[in-house]
Amino acid sequence: MKTYHLSVVVATGLVGQEIVRLLQSRRFPAESISLYSSDRSVGRRVAVNQRELVISQTSPEAFRDRDLVFFAAGAEVARYWVPLAVQYGAVVIDASEAFRAEPDVPLVVPEVNPQDILNHKGVIANPNCSTIQLALLLHPLDKVNPIKNVVVCTYQSVSGYGVAAVDELARQTRMVLDGQTPAPHVFPHQIAFNVLPEVDVFMDNGYTREEWKLSEETRRVLHANNMIISATCARVPVNVGHCQAIHIEFVSSINTDDARRILSGAPGVRVTDDPSVSLYPQPWSVAGTNDVTVGRIRQDTRTPTSLALWAVADNLRKGTALNAIQIAEEGLKRGVI
Repeated sequence: MKTYHLSVVVATGLVGQEIVRLLQSRRFPAESISLYSSDRSVGRRVAVNQRELVISQTSPEAFRDRDLVFFAAGAEVARYWVPLAVQYGAVVIDASEAFRAEPDVPLVVPEVNPQDILNHKGVIANPNCSTIQLALLLHPLDKVNPIKNVVVCTYQSVSGYGVAAVDELARQTRMVLDGQTPAPHVFPHQIAFNVLPEVDVFMDNGYTREEWKLSEETRRVLHANNMIISATCARVPVNVGHCQAIHIEFVSSINTDDARRILSGAPGVRVTDDPSVSLYPQPWSVAGTNDVTVGRIRQDTRTPTSLALWAVADNLRKGTALNAIQIAEEGLKRGVI
């Protein structure tokens, strides 16, 4: 079996750590793995495949003689370093939003549009974590009964914002329980025991960039330019796991039994749905798992052509790191990495 030389840029963040763990657990055919990060983490040691690796500062050496580079950095870092990595001959899988809207950069969920990988020019973009979750559910249903429109409300965990947000939730929770009033730093308001209907910045039309990204990216991944998607995204005081309440209108009528059957057979999807015993997806039980878990599948009261669903996924795992590695695995299988 051919093996590959890999780099992970910003290997010390939540997503970077998850990528490193999954590269090991999925036995990715790596000849070598090099880890890079910012000044603060340089010199840290990480155990990888029974070896201890030292984290180095990101530099052009991160890309020299590399076959594949995973970027788990922010958009600004990605915009600076990704073109250089491609120039050195590496294929880049980027988890940031830096290149997602570029028309010549494939935006890929491997279970949905793996063929788009064939068109890459050195960069493949990982969609937004909420996009991956939504696309995995809409795709198998849309193939059977075309979807006209979707209304989705997301309840997104703080880990989607990074380590600082997780730390802020923990600190604020302790303060509130101790009778103190915490001051927000990462979020515009207190996140402990609160819900903020503000994920990313507000746009002129009243929607946030997160809501815009969820709509635009989902249409692009599904190759469904005419699908109408309206989103409302909120941040909730949960460490890991994004939830979505999804209302879908189809071209023709659909019943819940058919929907369960379709979703049960879809790759990357797990149905957990028995309201009689309060069985439905929850962030607590879904954290650390690989699938998008869906339940509370019911007829939408608006029309007989509509369904309502509740879905949860680990945003660090399937929502980001696992999807990136699956892109790489698909690229190897198709011979374009």
